[in-house]
Amino acid sequence: MAGRIPQHFIDDLLARVDVVEVVGARVQLKKTGRNHSGLCPFHQEKSPSFTVSADKQFYHCFGCGAHGNALRFLMEYERLGFPDAVEQLASSLGLEVEREGADDPHARQREKKRKQGANLLELAANFYRERRVMPEGRAARRYLEQRGLSAEVIDTYGIGYAPDSWEALKRHLDERGVSEAVQIEYGLLIHREDSGRTYDRFRDRVMFPIRDGRGRTVAFGGRVLGDAKPKYLNSPETPVFHKGRELYGLYEARRAPKRPEQLVIVEGYMDVVALAQFGVRNAVATLGTATTEEHLKRLFRLVSRVVFCFDGDRAGRQAARRALETALPQMLDGREARFLFLPEGDDPDDLVRREGAQAFTDRVTCAMPLSEFLFEQAAEGRDLQAVEGRERFASDVLAAVNKMPDGMLQSMLLEELAERSGLRQTQLETLLARQQARSEPAAEPASSSRPPQAAEPVEAVSTDTPALEVLSPEERVLQLLLHEPRLVEALPETLEWLPESAAGQLCRELVALLQAGRYQSPQVVLSHFQGSAQGRTLGALARRELLIPRSARQAELEGLVGYLQRTQRTRSPREEYEALLARERAGEKLDKAQKERLASLLVELAGTQ
Repeated sequence: MAGRIPQHFIDDLLARVDVVEVVGARVQLKKTGRNHSGLCPFHQEKSPSFTVSADKQFYHCFGCGAHGNALRFLMEYERLGFPDAVEQLASSLGLEVEREGADDPHARQREKKRKQGANLLELAANFYRERRVMPEGRAARRYLEQRGLSAEVIDTYGIGYAPDSWEALKRHLDERGVSEAVQIEYGLLIHREDSGRTYDRFRDRVMFPIRDGRGRTVAFGGRVLGDAKPKYLNSPETPVFHKGRELYGLYEARRAPKRPEQLVIVEGYMDVVALAQFGVRNAVATLGTATTEEHLKRLFRLVSRVVFCFDGDRAGRQAARRALETALPQMLDGREARFLFLPEGDDPDDLVRREGAQAFTDRVTCAMPLSEFLFEQAAEGRDLQAVEGRERFASDVLAAVNKMPDGMLQSMLLEELAERSGLRQTQLETLLARQQARSEPAAEPASSSRPPQAAEPVEAVSTDTPALEVLSPEERVLQLLLHEPRLVEALPETLEWLPESAAGQLCRELVALLQAGRYQSPQVVLSHFQGSAQGRTLGALARRELLIPRSARQAELEGLVGYLQRTQRTRSPREEYEALLARERAGEKLDKAQKERLASLLVELAGTQ
């Protein structure tokens, strides 16, 4: 049996995660002042009363009273037990859950290692900062002065210096009882297997600590002062550092006096710091890797606009094309991405020193919108006066639009493409539907008015088999809503058309959830029902292939609703009365029309007796 999870691990876990990111991955949040707000996922509401505080690392609903930290949110939202919630939260950070107990022979060793490594990176960061102000840091101070950095900016970003010594940091940490194994694991020492020797990874470099969302040092970047290669050196991947997730300067940007409305992605540490020196405090940098989807997800949880900043040369354009591909799936309505290309040979550091902060800010404001960059890339090298050129141009744009979430931006891009290509928008929508269909299994013939009648509709939902041979109409509604949660907006205001079957009742619960939360991900929807019989049913329906192209799904849903409405109208007064009475006895609140109908049916049935 696994041992108890120690409290220190839970405390450390909560210190490392950001509750805004945990909640924002599951609930649509909007930034309001220093907090974030949205519709509460724990009860049905039409106006937001759910608040998430980045400063307090706490969420609270003023409507239903739900509140807690990131761990409590996972437990309540995904219906997880405490150990499972800890496991999931730790897994998102790449951590292994620690456990205590006599039945775990390695527990004491892990605890010892934890104590050695808990503050290791902060110890190293302090060491580098101290060495910067000592005589051995003279060259580093001169370099920072030449770059025009003030003491305030140097202190804000915690910049330090790694001495020109093979074992300076190693000796410092050895004296404080930190084992070599832990130093190696966290990327501070390099171990040579051929000789067995260990030595400091960073030597004679200006050191830039990389901080997570809570301000804890998780890694370092070092800029060499001499002629050694590479010019910039980053920490390797460690238990607490994943370069595809972290961004240099994000913590500092969030703590700026004026909360940023947009964030600018630049390429290097010095670009971030130099811009901050001139008052531009909303720049962040990737860490030796291209921008990832995880990077963008983090940024879009904080701001609605992200600006990619690249050199204007060929390499910069190639990097921008990769960024465009990464950004397309993230472009939900309300989000904006722009592309800023600098004069060839300039980087943000050079430009802001030569032109000043206002000129750089003006360039950011005038950066190319994602739509314009998309059209520019699709048109590059093509003769748009020729039919063949316009065909390839339209095909490339449609391929990009196909990667985007459904929404207003996607529709407006199709409208603009119609104008630029000479094709009708209806033609483009048909072509887009074909592209979407090619990425899905071939569609089965489906009637928009009446479902197939090869077998009697299934009144009870099976929870044991992964797929049913024939789905009842209400089960098909469930399947459509799981695959396309946005279709809930196409449903009638009342749900009188749903029968009193198990699937009908589950459909009511799913519709209420979708209307309250505005969810777009089937995985998030399924998490609400995790561990229940309803969850197994919905999981089976979600795994079953939906053999209908996106362009036909709303019509299919409307046809099913129409069929169910006609079916419900053929019920006898007795059946209708008993159905309404059963819903009231089950605790469901009937609306005014339903109550009046119940009363009229009672009078009608009494007159026939």
